[in-house]
Amino acid sequence: MTNEMRWLTGTRSALLVEAPEGRVPIVRAWGPAPVDDDAAGAVAASTPAQTQATVDAPLPLDLLPMHATGWQGSPALRGAFLDGTGWAPDLDAVTTIWSPDGLVTVADDTTRGLRLHVELRIDDHDVVRARAAVTNLRGGATPSGTSFPSRTPGLGRPRPAPPGPDDYRLDALRVTLPVGDRAREVLDVAGRWVREFSLQRHPWQVGRIERVNVRGRTSHEDPPLLLAGSTGCSDEAGQVWAAHLAWSGNSELRAERTADGFALLQLGEHLHPGEILLAPGETYVTPAVYAVASASGLNGVSDAFHAFVRARPSHPRTPRPVTLNTWEAVYFDHDADTLERLADVAAELGVERFVLDDGWFLGRRDDTAGLGDWYVDPQVHPEGLAPLARRVRERGMQFGLWFEPEMVNPDSELFRADPSVALSRTSGPTTRNQHVLDIAREDLAALLRDRLHALIDETGAAYLKWDYNRDHVAAERDGIAATSAHVHALYDLIDDVLAGHDGLEIESCSGGGGRVDLGILARTSRVWASDTNDPVERQAIQRTLSLLLPPELVGSHVGPATAHTTARTTSLSLRLATAFFGHLGIEWDLTRTSEQERDQLRRAITRYRAWRPVLHGGRVVRVDHPDEHALVHGVVTPERALFCHVQATSSAWARASAVRLPGLVAERRYRVELVDELTDPPAGGRPPAWYAEGHVTASGAHLAGHGVALHAHHPQTATVLAVTACDTVT
Repeated sequence: MTNEMRWLTGTRSALLVEAPEGRVPIVRAWGPAPVDDDAAGAVAASTPAQTQATVDAPLPLDLLPMHATGWQGSPALRGAFLDGTGWAPDLDAVTTIWSPDGLVTVADDTTRGLRLHVELRIDDHDVVRARAAVTNLRGGATPSGTSFPSRTPGLGRPRPAPPGPDDYRLDALRVTLPVGDRAREVLDVAGRWVREFSLQRHPWQVGRIERVNVRGRTSHEDPPLLLAGSTGCSDEAGQVWAAHLAWSGNSELRAERTADGFALLQLGEHLHPGEILLAPGETYVTPAVYAVASASGLNGVSDAFHAFVRARPSHPRTPRPVTLNTWEAVYFDHDADTLERLADVAAELGVERFVLDDGWFLGRRDDTAGLGDWYVDPQVHPEGLAPLARRVRERGMQFGLWFEPEMVNPDSELFRADPSVALSRTSGPTTRNQHVLDIAREDLAALLRDRLHALIDETGAAYLKWDYNRDHVAAERDGIAATSAHVHALYDLIDDVLAGHDGLEIESCSGGGGRVDLGILARTSRVWASDTNDPVERQAIQRTLSLLLPPELVGSHVGPATAHTTARTTSLSLRLATAFFGHLGIEWDLTRTSEQERDQLRRAITRYRAWRPVLHGGRVVRVDHPDEHALVHGVVTPERALFCHVQATSSAWARASAVRLPGLVAERRYRVELVDELTDPPAGGRPPAWYAEGHVTASGAHLAGHGVALHAHHPQTATVLAVTACDTVT
């Protein structure tokens, strides 16, 4: 028997893979890149001992763990043919095809009629891409070959013929990635509406830590990001493995440690019973899993993910326009004169995009009616939206428009004409007075395509805010679960709209951060991280989200002084400092602001536009700060950097801890100064001596290791530091 052993190398990390002849490949190590290419020696050193009281043959954790091999943990595949067979495949014909960046393995159970594929690749950014697929080979079906297959269209939709014994009911197919023995903690992400992306930490003992999402969208509660780390891993230190499921629907994420000592991350789409039934010849493909191994803490995770995301063809290449969204300015109270005055003030302050939010279409005076009737309401806009859109463009701004195309209100012409348009059971509960629309139905997909294309053409909209405000509850068609089909129909609809309008950009919003994943971001230009603009909540939300997404993809807006979601009142400096480190926007009735507020907004927008290349191209760093009541983060390039210190609550110490500024070039000297319009005044006492000069200079090594002193802060205040290289240390 011949074993093939290779290193699959990125830039800083690598996978050591062994492919025994006729068997599924095994990842023997995943972590720092090797200093040589001696894969055979590394495999010999990394192959674990066989434990007692298990199967006699060595039992590795391979890329497709199955019950039939003796694996007693979670199998990669769960399902069975409708005659009851095939539930424990025995993969007796396995071929692995190598490429410079990875492999594809084809594994058949020739007796039971199943073929599995698994793909594993690593890129120059150290991001691993993994997928799996299963094909039903019964009934004389022709195998799909050794290349990785495509998903069979129409899966999850009712079929014309009744199911038979040779149909395969798929319950789960998961991507499996082993992690190193140093992984002793699990970090997962929880949350809820207006408090999304809350990072949780658990000790990783024997057993499973599992997150299952059945809400039909990526969800506020269970976003698909799972991490394992060494004990006490932090933003700047420790070994971390992170995996993300690029999928906008149901998901299941599992961290499992067996009694034998194997540790793995397993991710896949969560399927309802009977949702995916494979007829002979049909193939199901998992969503892609993107994963990273970091030897430099959580910052190493975001380094890799950000570089990968920024290199994708779908990533926006133009400067991210300062955006005004009308929601918290006018809510449903649409008045043409008010909206035009709002546009005038926005343009004067330097806003570059004006987005008309909810309330412009038929019968939409509140959230109880109108969804599904995508026609401009003549009672609110008797001349249509063209005059407002024209005025916006005349003032040098793009025009954008809000939609929620996947939903329908019972109080709508569309629903009254045919209640079967609802995908969710109409006997079940509504959320925000609406049902999910069955967009996988071709007639409804065609209706939406026509209305979206028409409204974009009529208004010249350059931007759509695509919202989605409720979960799936028993989402089905003809009694068959239909969430998976809905997500694929969503992707098809967005792809169609984008193909018809060059330059159009779409924002993924889902009651805030309920649909944030790299599946939707293959088609959209940013996400709305949360419906709260409260900067204290936003600091934590954006910090966790920055593990996956660079700031240019994260919409972050300056709202009114008192947040309508939390009733907390904060300073304009803190609100600006928080929004500054994302895709900056405003969600506020600017016609009611003071001259002082407008001046501060104007200066901040001017500075944002000047610093955009750094903010949206630099390295994001989160700083391990000694004061647990403060948050410090920054964006760094070799020439310039911006750092933000937020005192969320009062500190135990009267004197503020020095703020370290990591990521700068150690041998260079930098000038550090306060950004006045983003910084709150001192809390009292005497500020550090350098404040009198307005700046201080120090080496990159000193700033990273020792930092700069700040004045003491009241709770809920911000300090932003601009850092500029001024010479080379001699």
